[in-house]
Amino acid sequence: MPDKRRQRGPAWIENWRRRHRHPVSLLLHLVGIPLTLVCIPLIAFQCFEGLWGLWWRPLVLAIAGYFVQWLGHRIEGNELGEVVLVKKWLGRPYVDISPKYAGDDDMDAEADAV
Repeated sequence: MPDKRRQRGPAWIENWRRRHRHPVSLLLHLVGIPLTLVCIPLIAFQCFEGLWGLWWRPLVLAIAGYFVQWLGHRIEGNELGEVVLVKKWLGRPYVDISPKYAGDDDMDAEADAV
């Protein structure tokens, strides 16, 4: 029997949405993720142009972006995705979805109602 749940997008987006439910955490991620990602083209540009004296700019962006995301996860009550991945590999316990949202699965309830 086919699954009647309706997904709003790819599974990785649904998983991300389940892990980022607090509005402040979501806002912090909307700032932190671009900050972290923009350091990659900045590194490439600086290397191509030979701007070795400005090595600190992408480093500051990456640290600031991860710090903002870390704050979001502290507010949310769960661990960073990279920490979850490493703990899974090591067989250690981890907090994927915050305990305060674990029993409140609005997204699944919406899909099941269809």
